[in-house]
Amino acid sequence: MTTVPNPSPRSAPAPLFTDPVFDGPTDPTVVFDPAGRLWHLYYTQRRANQPDSVQGESGVAWVHGTEIGHATSVDGREWTYAGTLGGLDREPGNTWWAPEVVRHDGRWHMYATYLEGVREDWSGPAEIRHYTSADLDSWRFESVLDLDSERAIDATVHPMPDGTWRMWFKDERRDSRIHAADSEDLYAWTPAGPAVTDQAQEGPTVFSLGGVHWMVTDGWSGLLVHRSTDLRRWHRQPVPLLAGPGRRAYDEALGHHAMALTQGLDEAFLYYFTHPGGGRRSTVQVARLYVREGWLRCDRDAHFDYLPDPAAAPALRGGTA
Repeated sequence: MTTVPNPSPRSAPAPLFTDPVFDGPTDPTVVFDPAGRLWHLYYTQRRANQPDSVQGESGVAWVHGTEIGHATSVDGREWTYAGTLGGLDREPGNTWWAPEVVRHDGRWHMYATYLEGVREDWSGPAEIRHYTSADLDSWRFESVLDLDSERAIDATVHPMPDGTWRMWFKDERRDSRIHAADSEDLYAWTPAGPAVTDQAQEGPTVFSLGGVHWMVTDGWSGLLVHRSTDLRRWHRQPVPLLAGPGRRAYDEALGHHAMALTQGLDEAFLYYFTHPGGGRRSTVQVARLYVREGWLRCDRDAHFDYLPDPAAAPALRGGTA
């Protein structure tokens, strides 16, 4: 592996985070807590150092039985593992994936994927569960969302121009396309049908940058990009992001399931995970997003000053922008 050294003390650490227990952090989400003055990282805690199967055969049991991992940071650069989340009504041996965390009216909302049991393959029912918290540590179960699908995973949430909310998620029952649901209060959701159907994809993140709305999804051969002016109609960008290997440490693989944290009108930080070396182990990385000539760009090898600023982060993620 050829790596590029960090040219400045302000360059992004590579990797940004590794899980000290199971070595498999995926599906990262980063928010800022204005009360505690800390950044919080939530992620799927894949059990990368555990056996493939509970039955001794080849399988994906190590991707199930997972909890929501949690880390905190004063500056968004150096992270301290804080364990797994409490209050998720969890029983040993069940599965949580892909936490989406947003703030509204002083309260935090988490939408996490839940699967019963530890499975040997990728099949079976899945649902998105809603939790709320006042402190980003203890979470209260609110509901299982009725999304007109028994296989809904990977939620992302963004406010609409009229003050309502829209959720996008992967509907595995309908060819793994991205579907949507609408809400006026973040509690009651109404299915709104297909949103992005050009190919199978997962792990959407939606954000605004450069005067345009963007949706980035995991297409398993790089991160697919769609743009919109109204958050309803989406148009595909022809060139994906992170489709080739990077040269930073543990970044020499495709980028997967990302989350964007905007920093003002013209810059964002993209948090994503990779499988360095092509194995099960994963690491969380961060790269800079920007818009040029109408396209969303991300050069994972380019130096950029990485020091996330709460004043430039959106209120949705705990900032004040």
